[in-house]
Amino acid sequence: MVNAPVIDALKHDLKAEAARLGFATVGFAPAEDDALRAARLHDWIAAGHHGSMQWMEDRADVRQGPQSMWPEARSVIALGMSYAPEVDPLALEGEAEKARISVYAQGRDYHDVVKKALKALARWLVAEAGRRGLDEPSLKVFVDTAPVMEKPLGEAAGIGWQGKHSNLVSREHGSWLFLGAIYTTVPFAPDEPHDDRCGSCTACQQACPTDAFPQPYVVDARRCISYLTIEHKDPIPEEFREAMGNRIYGCDDCLAVCPWNKFAETAARHKAFAPREDLVAPDLLELLRLDDAAFRQKFSGSPIKRIGRNRFVRNCLIAAGNSGNASLAPVVDALRDDPDPVVAEAATWARAKLTAVP
Repeated sequence: MVNAPVIDALKHDLKAEAARLGFATVGFAPAEDDALRAARLHDWIAAGHHGSMQWMEDRADVRQGPQSMWPEARSVIALGMSYAPEVDPLALEGEAEKARISVYAQGRDYHDVVKKALKALARWLVAEAGRRGLDEPSLKVFVDTAPVMEKPLGEAAGIGWQGKHSNLVSREHGSWLFLGAIYTTVPFAPDEPHDDRCGSCTACQQACPTDAFPQPYVVDARRCISYLTIEHKDPIPEEFREAMGNRIYGCDDCLAVCPWNKFAETAARHKAFAPREDLVAPDLLELLRLDDAAFRQKFSGSPIKRIGRNRFVRNCLIAAGNSGNASLAPVVDALRDDPDPVVAEAATWARAKLTAVP
């Protein structure tokens, strides 16, 4: 028998515990699969919009809904942790000697920070359920790396809505939320899903430097700078190289122009995501000189470490080619003989671009 008053009280107290652990927002959604969400996922993959992210395709049958992964799940707890920036993420546009790193990657690795908090909340839930006479719950925690659709689940749980840039938007925290989820056997009452507040705004669509949105609410990863600089391991297609500018890890443009960001306060930002001083406006020349050991040391504890030195230096070389800064030519020249063929190709392209500088 479901003890609804006890579960409702547990839900209330869980929200307070989530806030204590650093989450800026929390909501509850049903665990049942949603046919519309599943259809949108399969249509997106069928269109090839996932690019080379084969893992999206391979586990689409599990990703399509909570109970497709875990039939025993009864509720989804959707959580968001703020990383709201203090400065304009677009401030370094056009600064030839500097590289642009996405706001989310300027602090500690969110995978580690969010997962640690999720596990702490899960332990609290198990202990509190037992203390209140409920059956011991089962649960699973997820942050980004599992086949879970965190953004649609966040919308279903009422913590925001999936905007036209395809990311979650919050009225209180703008577009600056890391998302996590807990699947559980506790039958929490669901919150109301959030309604779409994008209206007629198309700011994110117009801001995209590579025209990565074939239509509102749909992103073609193959054209997205975040995908190209992080997930894509091969040479960057030449048609996107100039548009990358000095972006070397991710891209904030569509997020940064969202009008709802004006309500996002840095006071809500988790302290772990305060930017490292050396990553706010890094010197491009210094980054081009990184070998594997120096790369690992510099980006220890950062999500940037996950892409490895070669992919990172490839991105820096595209920025060097776009910089018009002839003083970078010597270090670019040296990288033309790099053992990694993707790095060497990017260096050859960058050198030709710098040679053409008047």
